[in-house]
Amino acid sequence: MSETITSLYQRLGGDDTLRPLLQHFYSDVRQHDVIGPIFLGQVEDWPAHLENILGFWTTVTGGPISYSGPMMVAHLKLHLKPEHFEIWLDLWRRQCRIRLETQLANEVIHIAETMADRLQGGAAMMMPS
Repeated sequence: MSETITSLYQRLGGDDTLRPLLQHFYSDVRQHDVIGPIFLGQVEDWPAHLENILGFWTTVTGGPISYSGPMMVAHLKLHLKPEHFEIWLDLWRRQCRIRLETQLANEVIHIAETMADRLQGGAAMMMPS
């Protein structure tokens, strides 16, 4: 008897669920008075950015591998501080809890929190002492 392992990507409903989640989340990001200007100053093509981020979330949730970008480098140039990450995470948690079943929301929130920790750790290592 073999068990079928279902990825988080599949349990989420794939791109059909991730795309609107990301659209609503980044709408919140763009409108935020603190982090909105940071992202608006860096992202020129929002549809392309959203497709790139969709590729990231597709990949990290176990879907087709469609992201291989330099995530650390892209975020370092934003000069994000811990308070920026916390705002970003709060907006992400909110959208996940609105749009996803509780267990799925918790799983994608955990991925985002881990990613934020890694990005902050990488930024700290890159800063001159």
